[in-house]
Amino acid sequence: MYGSRGAAGMRATAAVLGAALLIAGCSSGDGDDDGDGGDKAGGAGITQQPKDAAPFWVNPDGNAAQQVADYVKDNKKTEADQIRKIAQQPTGEWIGPENPEQEARGFTEAAAKADRTALLVLYNIPHRDCGQYSGGGAADGNAYRSWIDGVARGIGDRSATVILEPDAVLHLVDGCTPGEFHEERYALLKYAIDRLKSQQNTKVYLDAGNAGWGHPDQIFEPLNRAGITQADGFSVNVSNFYSTEDSIAYGKELSAKVGDKHFVIDTSRNGNGPYTEGDPNERWCNPPGRALGETPTTKTADPLVDAYLWIKRPGESDGECKGGPRAGAWWPDYALKLARGSTT
Repeated sequence: MYGSRGAAGMRATAAVLGAALLIAGCSSGDGDDDGDGGDKAGGAGITQQPKDAAPFWVNPDGNAAQQVADYVKDNKKTEADQIRKIAQQPTGEWIGPENPEQEARGFTEAAAKADRTALLVLYNIPHRDCGQYSGGGAADGNAYRSWIDGVARGIGDRSATVILEPDAVLHLVDGCTPGEFHEERYALLKYAIDRLKSQQNTKVYLDAGNAGWGHPDQIFEPLNRAGITQADGFSVNVSNFYSTEDSIAYGKELSAKVGDKHFVIDTSRNGNGPYTEGDPNERWCNPPGRALGETPTTKTADPLVDAYLWIKRPGESDGECKGGPRAGAWWPDYALKLARGSTT
């Protein structure tokens, strides 16, 4: 209802990349979603951003980098330059369900070698997304705890920023998640925060919805029940399109209700704000006419905002709507439109 997170379509890529990073000790995955041995993305020439403004790791082998390499190979310079706007920025690495320790280790080791921080997204809570495009998650509470333990072991003492469970708290509030799952979800989120915060250099931001869903009064108590006091803060606008200005206003109002916690904003696709036409229930899903937002940085417009981040990976589908492929699948045409619509 509020945004497919695209984790399902990234599992194969993440697992292959994580293994490659682990074995090679550097970023050397094939960047190919279907694992068919496509051209490596090394031809894209992707480098890290200046650390003082954007300390997060840029994956030189992600889907966007692969697309740049393909366009370069095909002498499509204009298209390559557009997609490079995405490929050269740090984006969230969504940890898959099968090999959490291996993937987390691979990404954080690669980031450490580049003297950067890995940005990880954990999206595996049981009964996630209310059975929509990204429905699924861990089989039960024990499986989820084991998965979180694997992520934590994989991170080790390396630097990581974790976005924890997009929509998980929001769907407890909006009626989407059945009541019989509420108590378990609160307990699992508290467990995840505590376990991840036991890692020396891990920051955790619990997701807290977006500026368009409702009012901070509706979610601050659930955030407290989920353990926000032990987290570093919360995230807003994940996989959504609300403006940075509106997201800051929402976040500041919510922060005042949860102990002045800091927050991060997903600016990956909010350059033109939210889509306001068509079916209101699917305005979040692959809306046309959108654009990349502010590039990732820790130099933000407000001291409560720790960073602008690209948590949703621009160019990857929200789900099978408006002509899109499955959730998380790379969609070159949509990526080009996002890039061409941006002012960067």
